[in-house]
Amino acid sequence: MTCTVAAQPFDYRFDPAHTALLIIDMQRDFVEPGGFGASLGNDVSLLQAIIPTVQRVLLAWRALGGLVVHTREAHLPDLSDCPPAKRERGQPSLRIGDVGPMGRVLIRGEPGHAIVPALAPVEGEIVIDKPGKGAFYATGLHETLQELGITHLIVMGVTTEVCVQTSMREANDRGYECLLVEDGTDSYFPEFKAATLAMIRAQGAIVGWTAPSALLLQALPAPTP
Repeated sequence: MTCTVAAQPFDYRFDPAHTALLIIDMQRDFVEPGGFGASLGNDVSLLQAIIPTVQRVLLAWRALGGLVVHTREAHLPDLSDCPPAKRERGQPSLRIGDVGPMGRVLIRGEPGHAIVPALAPVEGEIVIDKPGKGAFYATGLHETLQELGITHLIVMGVTTEVCVQTSMREANDRGYECLLVEDGTDSYFPEFKAATLAMIRAQGAIVGWTAPSALLLQALPAPTP
């Protein structure tokens, strides 16, 4: 079955049976007050605003029985997978591994590491813990997707210009055809989101396609009763 989304820069076609919904880093540390994102001085409400859209697409995808992959950026408690250059950069109020209002910042298993309740994974969905910005670096995600016959990715999550774009570029280099849901991603800096969307779909979808969630949902087949 082929579905067609009226995307930019041209139609995006995919077979749901060979497509995964990839939701990047919708975790408390990035989208709630008291987490890593807020410790950098960012307005996390900008990221919270996309949760209803991400949930709407997620529920529709689940109704089709499609594969869902969630990612979380976080490190081992001993920080052995966190390069000093990453932890020591800048002047945040909390560094990776420090104790904040939601436990140790960006550490696996801490409260802030959890995906927000509205988007929490359900049984059978894949959850990837990644030490870097890209979903494919040091995670085994590519091998898992290959075993499952996945060729296309529909992408949502945060932040648009960092973990989302990095993951899409990694996916593109591995041969995946990617669609970014425009209102299912956001940045602490609106101008960065706009620039990233333009870069992704430039030069004939050099990295991938973009489309609003309404057009994606319109293209999905009706769920089987």
